[in-house]
Amino acid sequence: MESGLVLHERYQLVTQMGRNAGRQTWLARDLNSPQQESVTIKLLTFGGDVEWQDLKLFEREAQTLKQLDHEFIPQYRDYFSIDDRHLWFGLVQEYIPGHSLKELLEQGRKFTQSEIEAIAHQILEILHYLHHLKPQILHRDIKPSNLIQGEDEHIYLVDFGAVQDKAVAEGSTFTVIGTYGYCPLEQFGGKACAASDLYALGATLIHLLTGVTPADLPTANLRLNFRPFVTGDAHFLNWLEKLVEPALENRLSSVDEALNYLEQPPLPRRMTRQGKLRIHKPWQSPIVLKAFGDRLEISIPRRRFRTFTDYLHGLHLAAYGTILIFLLLVSPQTLWYGFIWLGLWGILVWRSLTHLFRETQILFNRTTFSITKNLWGFKYFSSKGITGKIQDISLAHQSSSAWSLDNYKPRTILMTCEALLSDKRYERRLFGEGLDEDELIWLAQEIRRWLFDYEPGDRQN
Repeated sequence: MESGLVLHERYQLVTQMGRNAGRQTWLARDLNSPQQESVTIKLLTFGGDVEWQDLKLFEREAQTLKQLDHEFIPQYRDYFSIDDRHLWFGLVQEYIPGHSLKELLEQGRKFTQSEIEAIAHQILEILHYLHHLKPQILHRDIKPSNLIQGEDEHIYLVDFGAVQDKAVAEGSTFTVIGTYGYCPLEQFGGKACAASDLYALGATLIHLLTGVTPADLPTANLRLNFRPFVTGDAHFLNWLEKLVEPALENRLSSVDEALNYLEQPPLPRRMTRQGKLRIHKPWQSPIVLKAFGDRLEISIPRRRFRTFTDYLHGLHLAAYGTILIFLLLVSPQTLWYGFIWLGLWGILVWRSLTHLFRETQILFNRTTFSITKNLWGFKYFSSKGITGKIQDISLAHQSSSAWSLDNYKPRTILMTCEALLSDKRYERRLFGEGLDEDELIWLAQEIRRWLFDYEPGDRQN
């Protein structure tokens, strides 16, 4: 196929928009239309790498588009075949001028949270239409390359080549269809459902938010671990996590449920004291917390040797000290040759020292807050901010020391604040490193209560 060729005595090819094995996509002109309007033609050549299953999916896409009528889905125009040395099949659709979200990402476009939320609402509106058809229509291949941002700034859903009609899917054999990273587990097993499209939507939005394809993001227990790559509203990030839950029973199951969850206010600001379950301070915790109406004081003392990781850090310090003393007593001149090596090792020693002997002081008042970290009276970290800019207190799942036996439990408390001078919309503060999981949960709860839900008379030491 080449530019200028007229197909089916009607469609003149203008520009090739895409090509892969046995398939071509062209921008063309409809010579029979009053203004020779632009159309998109998808061509499939039968034979070679193209099998019967590919032709069945191509015909299914044409039949599906023929019955759809939605302003943000390109309209079906025509379907034809050409027998010219090779057997070609053509699907003609309305042309949407614009760029795919994939193209925008490749051009370096950075999407803000508000832009991503707007995109999410538009896609959910399209999915609401598809999922409420009788029979229900599943797209099964939502991803940035199949979402076009038109010149009118609206989002259009394209490429229905993986579409599934639920009425004919039951009891039939299946072909694995979808794109790795955007496709949930149940879809690989041929059991796609409405929640499968929601998973793909969530993975797409995470791609827009992080700039990293889902396939390249780290995972923890099959979950996309995207939080280390982003700063944003905690409620929105929680919503994304609910969309990409690997277990179907834990995922948001319908468009209506997804919209309701997205549009509800963040939990800490919405909850009332009445009926709230309060977690008590772990009995063995040495943390000192004093809550008053005008301030909250938190003191986290140095750790005790309680866990296997603590003892490993202690052994590490002992080994470093023993070698250093041995070299000083037996062969002082050797220290000069091993200076660089000992210095690099000292970086790991500093990590062990701060793990075991760090003391953290946190002070909130109704105007400002401060976080200070000390080592034997030496202040090595200090951070200050405005209390009114705090948006959320949550638990962060960080990559822990290689000596840890469990990499997926909460590691620190994450405080999300509106940025003041930075180009970023949000800033993050981390504290509580080395605390047990139950201490982190309790401490995060108490900080939330003082910030968002404090009443006179509350006090805890």
